[in-house]
Amino acid sequence: MRNSNYISIRQYLENKGIYPAKDRMYYGLYNSPFREDSNPSFKVDYQQDLWYDFGANEGGSIVDLVMKMEACSLAKALRRLENSFSFQRNVPTVPTSKESAIKILDVAPLTHPALLNYLKARSINTDIAKHYCSEVYYSIAGKNYFAIGFPNDAKGWELRNRDFKGGISPKHITTYNNGSDTVMVFEGFMDFLSYLSLKDNPSPTIDTTVLNSTANLSKAIPFLQSHKTAHAFLDNDDAGRKTLVSLRELLTSSEVVDQSGFYRNHKDLNEYWQDKSMLKNPTEKNNATVQVKRQIPMKKKGRGL
Repeated sequence: MRNSNYISIRQYLENKGIYPAKDRMYYGLYNSPFREDSNPSFKVDYQQDLWYDFGANEGGSIVDLVMKMEACSLAKALRRLENSFSFQRNVPTVPTSKESAIKILDVAPLTHPALLNYLKARSINTDIAKHYCSEVYYSIAGKNYFAIGFPNDAKGWELRNRDFKGGISPKHITTYNNGSDTVMVFEGFMDFLSYLSLKDNPSPTIDTTVLNSTANLSKAIPFLQSHKTAHAFLDNDDAGRKTLVSLRELLTSSEVVDQSGFYRNHKDLNEYWQDKSMLKNPTEKNNATVQVKRQIPMKKKGRGL
């Protein structure tokens, strides 16, 4: 779903002299602006206002595109968009399709053994997961499926099962506001559930933001700015490191604490928790759990979790 404060991806590319090689009603196929691309593999979804480069296996929003094309940080991309495109635009709208790609059939409590076993395989406490997630039944192109569903603040869903990772629009962040001056920031809900599992605490007293994608960071800033301290549990990859830099640039009045050092040898918090939880020796497993709990700060002087 497009942010009406910013220019559309289609218009942004046109302003740079880039036009689709194949133009359809709801999407366009472009030659990738990032590399030699004789067979158009850069798709722009006009309805959702999202891009995806199939050759590079990456995509995102207009903000992500500006960051990549202009080699700038998130903070600079947001400022450039706001400064350049704050005027009223007369851009043709694309008619809404009759059916979305994914259609929700039913939402139920999380009980299916296949989904619970998937969570267990990722070392997630299923009782905690049931508190935050649901069982979502949906259809794609007439075929029915089901998955773990994690709701966002705009009534969209993040969907996961053993074979599928996706979502139901609108894409948005998920926040839990307990009135605290401290907030935790997670990239995805599996990391959030991993943290709750390792702490063995389904109801933390401090606030939480789950981005559900680093592309959603700009949507989280207003909520994050109301906190004195933000503990960032981001992935140990380029996207995570860039998001951390952007957090520090945008949260000028808050202290941003990088927690990724506690799982520096792993891609993310869930991978770390799986590694520690799946030890064969139960004694070692228990010791690892205690060790993890000690490594992540306890509540102390306004900084702890």
